[in-house]
Formats: sequence, structure tokens, C-alpha cells
Amino acid sequence: MVQPRKQFAQHWLKSEKALDAIVKAAECQESDRILEIGPGTGILTRRLLPLVKYLVAVEIDRDLCELLVKQLGKKDNFLLLQGDFLNLDLVSQLKAFSDFQKLNKVVANIPYNITGPIIEKLLGTISNPNPEPFDSIVLLVQKEVAERLYAQPGSRTFGALSVRVQYLAKCELICTVPASAFYPPPKVDSAVVRLIPQQIAIPAQDPKRLETLIKLGFASKRKMLRNNLQSVIDRDRLTELLAQLNINPQVRAEDLSVAQWVSLVNQL
Repeated sequence: MVQPRKQFAQHWLKSEKALDAIVKAAECQESDRILEIGPGTGILTRRLLPLVKYLVAVEIDRDLCELLVKQLGKKDNFLLLQGDFLNLDLVSQLKAFSDFQKLNKVVANIPYNITGPIIEKLLGTISNPNPEPFDSIVLLVQKEVAERLYAQPGSRTFGALSVRVQYLAKCELICTVPASAFYPPPKVDSAVVRLIPQQIAIPAQDPKRLETLIKLGFASKRKMLRNNLQSVIDRDRLTELLAQLNINPQVRAEDLSVAQWVSLVNQL
């Protein structure tokens, strides 16, 4: 039996209820080509394989790869890649496997210590979105991160991550998952979220500038927006712009919706 390793932040899901929720949220079709990041012992993989056309799993742990090959290596619709997902060029890796190209969904229980970078690799960024977006991305993440992903303007958890992700995708909370659902149990609770990549109705005319404003705007959450942005926009000019957009001049970054952030940068 392979033991979970701290260096890879491994916590293996054992709850049937949570597994059912993840699979249901993925809305698997027979034509789907799934990407699974960090399959671990393959508990979710085995659920998904009978439901989809192809599944590509990326696993960093060599011992787990050996286990997965023994257990699932004979499945025609399963391809295992050994490596660090963040450093993997998936497109070039899959060139030799024509059946496993054009993956359309992601379903994964991902390592919590690299959640942000994984989401960025899957969605892209505001200035450089994924040119071939997935139909849906179902992830099991730390509950605190999930709350930031689907947070609404004005809430305590609404931050730069919320704006960046919601610019690129619709985010839904599927369910919460207690620490006891894992072996070994992590120190935090978890949640299943579903991201549906989509184009925002009115996009930013200067996406790079929008990224800069979001970063500066949320740099000191307790300060008013006009104070946080004064290094790039004159305070009086910003007050004038906010008035034109019917926004309180004393507004803080977390009070602006994604659409208002875009309106602000487009007015500039």
C-alpha cells in the first residue's frame, strides 16, 4: 500500500458521498475527454472511466504511477502521464496520442498548496485567457479558497482572486466536504466547485491594465480604492470617473463587481 506523502500535499478522498457529488457535477457524457490532475490511488478515476470516452491523468508521484499502471493500465480509454502538471506541456505530451487530444472537461481533487497556479493554468489570465477553454472544470479545493472563488461583491471573502476568476468563468459551489472525508484528514474543510469558462458580456479593452488595477486595488483591502490606485490614476480623476459610473467615491476594491471593474478600466 502506497502511503500519502507530505511533500506532495496528499490527502486521499475516501467519502462515497463526496465522490458521488464530484461525478454528478461533472455531468459526464459518453463523448467526454477528461483531464484528471493528481489521481492518487485512482478512487475517482475508476468512477469516471466507465462514463467517458477518454481520460488523461497527470500524477507526479512515481509510486502512485506504478500502482495506477498495475490497476488501470489495461483500460483502452485511460492514459497516465507522470510529471508535475504545472510544468507539463499537455499539448506536446499528447501529440503522440491522437485519441486523447482535445480534452473538454477537468475533474480533479487537486493539491491545496498549488490551487491558484492550477486554476490559472486551466483558465488562463485576464490578459491571456486559455485559447481552447474547457466546457467545465470540477475541482475539490480548500473550503476557504472555494468561498473566494464564488464570493459576491461586498462580502468579506471577495478579493482579487474572485475578480480574476469570475472575469473568465462562472463559478458554482456544489457542496462542502469535511476533513474527515480524507485520509489523512487535512487541517481544513474542503468544497467542490464547478467553473464554467465563458466570455464576459463586455470585455476589458485593455486587459493588462485591468490586471494591474485589480492587483493595486486589493493591495490594502481596508483602504478606499482612490487611495490604492493613486500611483496610477490621479485621485480627483478617479473620483470623477466613479461619479460618472454612479459608484460611491469612497468605495473599496471589494465593493466593485466584475462588470464595474471592467467599466472603470474602459472609461480610462
